[in-house]
Amino acid sequence: MDFTYPTDAEAFRAEFRSWLDKNLTDEFSGLPFRGQPSDDELARLKRWNALLADDGYAAISWPVEHGGRGASVMEQVVFAEECSRAATPTLLNPIGLANIAPSIMAFGTQEQKDRFLRPMMRGDEIWCQGFSEPDAGSDLAALSMKAEADGDGWLVTGQKVWNTYGHLAQWCELLVRTNPTAPKHKGITCLLVDMTLPGIEVRPLRTPTGECEFNEIFMDQVRVPRDALLGEIDCGWTVAMATLGFERGGVASLHLQLRRRIRHLLNHATEIGAASDPIVRQRLADLYSAGERLRLLADRAITRAAQGLPPGPESSLVKLAWSTLSQQVPLVAAEIYGLDALGGTWAHDMLQSRSSTIAGGTTEVNKNIVAERVLGLPRDPSPAR
Repeated sequence: MDFTYPTDAEAFRAEFRSWLDKNLTDEFSGLPFRGQPSDDELARLKRWNALLADDGYAAISWPVEHGGRGASVMEQVVFAEECSRAATPTLLNPIGLANIAPSIMAFGTQEQKDRFLRPMMRGDEIWCQGFSEPDAGSDLAALSMKAEADGDGWLVTGQKVWNTYGHLAQWCELLVRTNPTAPKHKGITCLLVDMTLPGIEVRPLRTPTGECEFNEIFMDQVRVPRDALLGEIDCGWTVAMATLGFERGGVASLHLQLRRRIRHLLNHATEIGAASDPIVRQRLADLYSAGERLRLLADRAITRAAQGLPPGPESSLVKLAWSTLSQQVPLVAAEIYGLDALGGTWAHDMLQSRSSTIAGGTTEVNKNIVAERVLGLPRDPSPAR
C-alpha cells in the first residue's frame, strides 16, 4: 500500500479549506440531510448545493466539460476529508451526482447530457434509482416491471421498492423489462423517467427512526417517451452494472464519518469520567482500533484506484467492516450512557445502523464476494444455471 498525498492534492486541500472558511456560514453549518427535511432545510440545502456547483466543487470528479474539475482520486479523497473535518451539509443529490450522472455521461445522448447534468449538479433536480423490486433485490436481474412498446415510447407498469429520496425526486433512473422472452439479464432496458408523469405513485416507507428516506414507487400504464431511453433497448443490464459500480466505488470514504463518531464518543466518555472504568475503556479501545483498521482497508482501496487499477475485493471488505462497526458504536454508547442513550442522537443512530448491513450491498452478498474472490472458495450454485 502506497497511500500518499501528492503536491497537487495538498494544494487543492488548501484551496478548498479556504473556500469552506469563507462560505460555510452559520446558515449551512451542521445542516442535516435526512429523509424528511423541512421546507426551510430543503431550501438551505439547495442554496448550499448551488454554491458548491457554481464554484466548481459540487462534482469535482466530473469532467471539466460537464462542470467538474476532472479531479484525481487523491483530490477526491481530500475533498471528502475536508467536508468531514468541517462537518459540511450532505450534498442534496448524492445518488444523482455519484451514480446516475456518470451513467448518463457514458451512455447518454448529447441532448440528455445537456438537459440533465447541470440541474443535477446544482441540486435543482433530485434523482432516485428505480432498481429493486419486492422480488428482485440482490438478484436484480429478476426484475419484472414491464415496459411495452406503444407508438413513440413505452407503457410502464409495475412496482419498485427501497427508492432512496423517491419522495423528493423529480427524475428516476428506471430499469424495466422490455423483452420477457429473453434471458433475464438480456431483456432489461434503462429509462430516465420524469416522476411527475401521470400514473406514478410514490408511497414513503417509514423506518424505525420515524423517517421516510425510502419509498415504494408504483407505475400504472405510465407513458414514457422514446427519448427517455438511456443506452440501447434490451441492454439496460450494462447500464445498471455501471451505475452500481459507481455506487460501490465510493465505499472508501465511509470511514470518515464513522471515525468522527467514535472520537466524539471517546472524548465525551473521558469528560464524564466513564472511561475510568476498565471495561468501558476496553470497549472504547476496541472501537478505536476497529476504526483505524477500517481506515487502512479504505487506504488499500484508494491506492488501487489511484494507480488506475479496476476495483477489487477491497471495497467489499471495507463495506463489511463498516457495516459491523457502525452497528457496534451506538451499542457501546448505550453501555456507557444507559437509559440516556435511548433518546436523541444515539437512539437515532442505533435504529438507523440496523440498515447498514443491507444498504449499498447486503452483508451476505459481500461475504460471497470475499469468499469467492479473496479466499478462492467455490462459487455458490446459481439458480439460473
